[in-house]
Amino acid sequence: MKSPQIAERKRERMEKNDKETMEKNPKAVTTDEPEINYRGWKSMPFIIGNETFEKLGAIGTLANLLIYLTTVFNIKSITATNIINIFNGTANFSTMLGAYLCDTYFGRYKTLGFATIASFMGLLVIQLTAAIKKLHPPHCGSAENTCKGPTAGQMAFLLTGFGLLIVGAAGIRPCNLAFGADQFNPKTESGKRGISSFFNWYFFTFTFAQMVSVTLIVYVQSNVSWAIGLGIPAILMLIACALFFMGSKMYVKVKATGSPMTSVVQVLVVAVKKRGLNPPEQPWLSLFNHLPTSSINAKLSYTDQFRFLDKAATMTPQDQINPDGSSANPWKLCTMQQVEEVKCLVRVIPIWTAAIIYYIAIVQQNTLAVFQAVQSDRHFGNTNFQIPAASYVVFLMLSLTLFIPIYDRIAVPFLRKITGKEGGITILQRIGIGIFLSVITMIVSALVEERRRTIALTKPTLGIVPRKGAISSMSALWLVPQLVLAGLTEAFASVGQVEFYYKQFPENMRSIGGSLFYCGMAGSSYLSSFLISIIHQTTKNAATGNWLPEDLNKGRLDYFYYTIAALGVLNFGYFLVCAKWYKYKGDSKDTLEVNLGSTLPQKTTV
Repeated sequence: MKSPQIAERKRERMEKNDKETMEKNPKAVTTDEPEINYRGWKSMPFIIGNETFEKLGAIGTLANLLIYLTTVFNIKSITATNIINIFNGTANFSTMLGAYLCDTYFGRYKTLGFATIASFMGLLVIQLTAAIKKLHPPHCGSAENTCKGPTAGQMAFLLTGFGLLIVGAAGIRPCNLAFGADQFNPKTESGKRGISSFFNWYFFTFTFAQMVSVTLIVYVQSNVSWAIGLGIPAILMLIACALFFMGSKMYVKVKATGSPMTSVVQVLVVAVKKRGLNPPEQPWLSLFNHLPTSSINAKLSYTDQFRFLDKAATMTPQDQINPDGSSANPWKLCTMQQVEEVKCLVRVIPIWTAAIIYYIAIVQQNTLAVFQAVQSDRHFGNTNFQIPAASYVVFLMLSLTLFIPIYDRIAVPFLRKITGKEGGITILQRIGIGIFLSVITMIVSALVEERRRTIALTKPTLGIVPRKGAISSMSALWLVPQLVLAGLTEAFASVGQVEFYYKQFPENMRSIGGSLFYCGMAGSSYLSSFLISIIHQTTKNAATGNWLPEDLNKGRLDYFYYTIAALGVLNFGYFLVCAKWYKYKGDSKDTLEVNLGSTLPQKTTV
């Protein structure tokens, strides 16, 4: 009995005939939806241009925000660091809500439009805190007892700007990548290659914007005027708004299809209701399987993981079927397709948790490494010019920017010839390399900090930083190796994560998949803030002294870095176990064919 194979071949022939008919005569088959005109790279000037100016605006403000809080708002370093971590965490966690509203109600185009405007308003509010004297405390003197902190009203106005930026992040971050990828046809080879390249070039432009922000804009903020320096990002964000709406007629605008989470909840509820049923012996054949013609999700084959969920698609005599083949009550009977989509989500979670630990290393390069630079020799050569402390992060971005084109245009084609894989190596292999490099990054960071501190305590210093301590004569350029390593870490792990979530999530949940990347970053920010607070509290009365005081020369920041490196080693081992266990979406075909092959011969002998 080869009926399953015959039926499958018949269905494929029918789909092929329909496709050929549509290509020859588009009017021969009527559909409710118009034919999609994918513009691909032609629409990228507007999308990537919008993304570049949006990042220039947002990062131009956020890159130096730590210094702004400590120098203009007179907030202590540890408190300011925690504020930034909490803000980043909240902004990243908000992407889950933004993605849900996008996929359920508004679609990516409307969500991005609203969020971009909200971001502009947020940057404008923060700029006003610098431009208007009554919106920030008076300048702080060199002595700590002459400092006056912000009033409740000043802090509330500043937090209003933060709140608007969080609203903007909630819409922009989960939708930007997915909206750009929507412009390529995922059913053609050129479209698939375009999507993969888009992820790499998105991070290239993103990092380019970061480099401009942490050099030119940060220089204006630190050496010219905070009011002008924060006004430039607001203007750039306004340009981003204009660019986005200029390309409106060219975009592929995927409509919201209702809450994708409803299907997930249905599977979980029905699986619990039917927990008493015996698992089917041949689930790939016996589970209820119906895929609506209107579904935008690719058909998934059966996988043998999380078999408890299979019970949601197990038919009982009480279950009823509609004339079109669908379940009469999806809260009593789900399809195998729904079950497999939920399995895709569940499989991703262990990988996501590993990514949270990995990103803690990157968080330190954007926060504590700035304070390392503050208490190092930042002179450019033998001149009197000093590089702003927040600008050293440019080396992280530079390594990422330079490596991505090399990886995309040279490494991937070379590896593709060897492995035969579309991306040269698997996505999880790419992420794994990044996680390993994060451990090396923290070890190097600890060694550099140990050297900086030793020189500060044993050799002549270059002066005193108000309310901090002596400036080590060690050149701040010693921070470059750890920042370069951090950039390579992101090139592998962060870019790999974005591609991983996009490709492994069901098509109607790709905005939520994009938000998962940022939720992981949020978890890293919160966890980093938690670790800093715990270390600060537990070591302040210890024999070794406080590891994280205001004056790094009196602390042991290197011990803190070694602690994160140890966490990274444990996390890398955990990731390897998860990666070995993971099954890629759509890679279950071989398993299904084996199952069918072992079943069909038995039936033919009957």
